[in-house]
Amino acid sequence: MKRILLFTGLLFVQFLSPAQVRIVDNFDKNWTFIQEDVKDASKLAFNDSKWRKLDVPHDWSIEGAYDKANLTARGGGYLPSGIGWYRKNFTVNEELAKKKITIEFDGVMANSEVYINGFHLGKRPYGYINFSYELTKHLNFGKGKTNVIAVRADNSIQPASRYYTGAGIYRHVRLIATDLVHIADYGVFIATEDAASAKATVKVQTNVVNESLRPAQIIIETAVLDPSGKVVKTVQSKQSVAEGESFNFKQEMLIANPKLWNLESPNLYKTLTKISVGGKVVDDQLNTFGIRAFKFDAATGFWLNGKNFKLKGACLHHDGGAVGAAVPLAIWENRLKLLKEVGVNAIRTAHNPVAKEFLDLCDQMGFLVMDETFDTWNSAKNNGEKGYNRFFTEWWERDTRAMIMRDRNHPSIVIYSVGNEIHDDLNSPAGFKKYKDQQDLIHLLDPTRPVTMALFRPANSKVYTNGFAEIMDVVGQNYRENELVALHQAKPNLKVIGTENTHVPVQYLALRDNPFMAGQFLWTGFDYLGEADWPQITNGQGLFDRAGNWKQQSLQRQSWCAEQPVVHMVRKEENAGAGAWINNWTPTDFDTYDDAKVAIYSNCEEVELFLNDKSLGSKLKPADDSPRLWDVTFEKGTLKAVGKNKGKVVTSEEFKTAGKPEKVVLSVNKNQINNTWDDVAFVTAMIYDADGNVCPNADELIKFDITGAGFITAVDNGNIASHEPYKALQRHAYRGVCIALVKANQPLGKITVKATADGLLGSSVSLEVK
Repeated sequence: MKRILLFTGLLFVQFLSPAQVRIVDNFDKNWTFIQEDVKDASKLAFNDSKWRKLDVPHDWSIEGAYDKANLTARGGGYLPSGIGWYRKNFTVNEELAKKKITIEFDGVMANSEVYINGFHLGKRPYGYINFSYELTKHLNFGKGKTNVIAVRADNSIQPASRYYTGAGIYRHVRLIATDLVHIADYGVFIATEDAASAKATVKVQTNVVNESLRPAQIIIETAVLDPSGKVVKTVQSKQSVAEGESFNFKQEMLIANPKLWNLESPNLYKTLTKISVGGKVVDDQLNTFGIRAFKFDAATGFWLNGKNFKLKGACLHHDGGAVGAAVPLAIWENRLKLLKEVGVNAIRTAHNPVAKEFLDLCDQMGFLVMDETFDTWNSAKNNGEKGYNRFFTEWWERDTRAMIMRDRNHPSIVIYSVGNEIHDDLNSPAGFKKYKDQQDLIHLLDPTRPVTMALFRPANSKVYTNGFAEIMDVVGQNYRENELVALHQAKPNLKVIGTENTHVPVQYLALRDNPFMAGQFLWTGFDYLGEADWPQITNGQGLFDRAGNWKQQSLQRQSWCAEQPVVHMVRKEENAGAGAWINNWTPTDFDTYDDAKVAIYSNCEEVELFLNDKSLGSKLKPADDSPRLWDVTFEKGTLKAVGKNKGKVVTSEEFKTAGKPEKVVLSVNKNQINNTWDDVAFVTAMIYDADGNVCPNADELIKFDITGAGFITAVDNGNIASHEPYKALQRHAYRGVCIALVKANQPLGKITVKATADGLLGSSVSLEVK
């Protein structure tokens, strides 16, 4: 694709070239922004020269200061709310005047209103949903003729959610130019219900729209490309489509010996669709899909490509910790790698549509997905009448349609959810209808996947006895696993899944010991912003904290789910609370710490514990996979756990008592970084003693300095009660650790990060921009 990108002073000039049939241009760069409501900001002639210059995605709320008085309160994590305006100047080549020009937003938080050259294009209350507007008839075409997109984002009505939403244009934006005869928005739907290793039938439906002024004889050619990019099958169809009408082409192709998409080998195919009129290609589109077959079975749970296994899932909110709602893809990649390492194989998008590149990543990494639409319907939750419930009646159908149309080609998605702990009356005919209307719409748009919702306290709401459960494709329930088990035992024809579950052993056993239980989704995979009581600003129920540090529950979960031998130690002081299990052998108070409880999480047949090379005994694996416990009198030195199978040592873990903090040591998770918005490097600073032991009680202020072709976009330490700013060059260590997130700002070069702390030796680390 040919593009001409010119930067002239403060004006971004972009020429869309007609050299390629369908033109999709990234529209993220060179916006102006102000964090206030400004009169006349939508107008073409408005002077925004004093506004802040930035690129989107951008979350301005995360840049603010924590304050108990902020109206966002518990749900929004006490970060600021309000109104912000964005503007972007651009020009469009005159040759494109006969094209259809559209702008597409992946998400604007929230209550967005979009203008082109002063004309009001529309509004979208739901901040999590993708939407687009046609610009064509409002544009000024030609070199030197300026156009202005203006966006008003308003999240001032708070608390708007029970968890952090962010603020602004926090996902990607693109400008699209198509012919008047073109593929409809998300108009290609690919299904592979009949799929096996010997052969698979690929069904492709393509909705083509004729917005020209005359009938068109349309030829549609669809090619299937295998994971290597080789064309393995092509099919062609013809149809005359009248002006102002559309036609849904249906094509089938038989693929021999396909490479199936699965968790171990997430093979991805593509379709290349070309639309021709009068011998000329007028539109084309590339779509990714995977060839796989899955089902939910009432007696045996979940199956993928003939293999029966459990969905060992985790719920994820949409924030990325220190970066807020504007999350670079590299952060999600790092998080998904950690979740896979702990044994998670499925994600529930709690409780809203996610960025589409997140789903791309799930496709590529081999995760299964429960794709969810809403947290509320008409009835409010504890955030009062200020959330999406204000808009549900008017907007649910458009928002549901937008998500399903966008997401239905992702092989990772195996089930949709239309709600979480809905407070509407599900005992009434109106409640039945609300669910059924949503389920029916999804089946119409995508008949290949089942629909569920996360029921809450079903024994109280009677949905297990009033017939509501019977209308669900799969019965989903939050917590109260015994009730879901009892439901299936009473009604064994129902398919069931745990949509939200805690980390405790009894809930894990409900999954492990019941073949009909298709899976569970832990609350949550990562600590998330909001839903916390001051001075805490983050909900701490994750397997991992905001900074990606392992926690007691992730160590335990790995011992249950990992295939390789695992042994992990955690300990707590004798009188500490239930949540005080930590994985080190360095007490906070050497003078008063005498007795400890030590728990070993392991899948090994036998575990032996040693303190300073003295055996404290061996214990066999309990039938219920519970931890093996020891009472230990504290001694400085080395605590070591040894895992054995069939009498042979297969793994071990040891902790040494740390001494006085001596130095800060930096490490980085990769040696190279791309100069793109979505790439980030994790630089970790750890405080060590003179013998090389991590000091888990160290909390020194670590100062970062960066030189070269990059910058620090955020810092964090995972502490759920820390009110330090994320947009900074320093951070106190928490349990001896903090991180700096590094981005590139030049196409090539070297980045060097240094870390210092008063009284400690510093260090540095380098990486290359490629």
